[in-house]
Amino acid sequence: MIERYTRKEMAHIWEPENRFRIWLQIETLACEAQAQLGVIPPEAARAVREKGAFNLERIAAIEAEVKHDVIAFLTSVAEYVGPEARFIHQGMTSSDVLDTCLAVQLTQAADELAADLRQLLEVIRTRAFEHKYTVCIGRSHGVHAEPTTFGLKLASWHAEMERALKRLLTAREEVATGAISGAVGTFAHIDPRVEAYVCEHLGLRPEPVSTQIIPRDRHAAFFCGLAVIASSIERIAVEIRHLQRTEVLEAEEQFTKGQKGSSAMPHKRNPILSENLCGLARLIRCQAIPALEDVALWHERDISHSSVERGIAPDATVTLDFALRRLKGLIQNLVVYPERMQRNLELTHGLWCSQRVLLALTQAGVSRETAYRMVQRNAMRVWEEGKDFLGLLSADTEVVQALGGTEAVSALFDLNCHLAHVDTIFARVFGKE
Repeated sequence: MIERYTRKEMAHIWEPENRFRIWLQIETLACEAQAQLGVIPPEAARAVREKGAFNLERIAAIEAEVKHDVIAFLTSVAEYVGPEARFIHQGMTSSDVLDTCLAVQLTQAADELAADLRQLLEVIRTRAFEHKYTVCIGRSHGVHAEPTTFGLKLASWHAEMERALKRLLTAREEVATGAISGAVGTFAHIDPRVEAYVCEHLGLRPEPVSTQIIPRDRHAAFFCGLAVIASSIERIAVEIRHLQRTEVLEAEEQFTKGQKGSSAMPHKRNPILSENLCGLARLIRCQAIPALEDVALWHERDISHSSVERGIAPDATVTLDFALRRLKGLIQNLVVYPERMQRNLELTHGLWCSQRVLLALTQAGVSRETAYRMVQRNAMRVWEEGKDFLGLLSADTEVVQALGGTEAVSALFDLNCHLAHVDTIFARVFGKE
């Protein structure tokens, strides 16, 4: 985790204090279940509940000697609990604690990310309705195509982020499983009811077959889900970067008072937030491959996944959390230039109407091939000579004759046809008002 891209709320989830607190909660719940089953004395479970604690420095010192983090933790806890500590960890193995804890941490992280997405969705929704009918040119292959609205761009982002939220919640459900099944997952030394009790109190489901560890396909799905969300963030960021280019300048990131864009060129206003988001998206996506490679472990378990998860779990969630919050602020403060959008719309002298003219000709009885040739010969003159498309069409006797006069040609250049179904699309995305 890089402090520059870290919010304390998400970082807290991955701090040793939180991890060991969850470990202690798991061990305490297991003792309570064991006591209810008559496996350990009730007073032992009470002692763990009332006296259970740990010391971070002490755990580190013990681990330096024993080279085992769970044993170091249990030793530290035992120093607080006293003689009853001998009943802690009965029939359990380290993975029972580690994997169940990781499930809790990932669900905690997912809840933070879900909150981020909900806030982002609200901001996008507000800006979408603000610019519902702000007309701009749509582009395909980076080239002017037909008119759209800036609100529709935002509606598209909203729909994508709604899918992102659904994926995240699905990923959360996928990974919210715990295991208290002992060595190789057979429950040979611990009753499955202990697992059920622990999971219920932690908000998890018992893993059906844990093989001592929780299968890593669950975790792979989780991190792949985060990677897809990161790609959606990048799609929005790339669009904003393009719109901020000097030649386009239909929208730009807020440039605050006192901000400086370049150490060399005082005039610069660069899309640094969008560019930063593109870079962060790469960092998040790169965590998915190690997660996928963790799926294939040896036999019932090995620990080749352990070092990977110690890195990717905090890095992916912390970075995505930061990126979502940054994107929210970026869109909330995005400066939009409708006048520039209108100027850009006019750059191609009406070429945005070429398809409508083509369709009108076919509906008038002209074959599609002939109609295409008629429209394209005039469109190419616009590209090459900078002439007005409507003027050229109105002077083309073949076009005018086919369409029934110049007034019929002029009527085709009505922007409203491109706005006719904006309400329909908005209703699909946001529901009927």
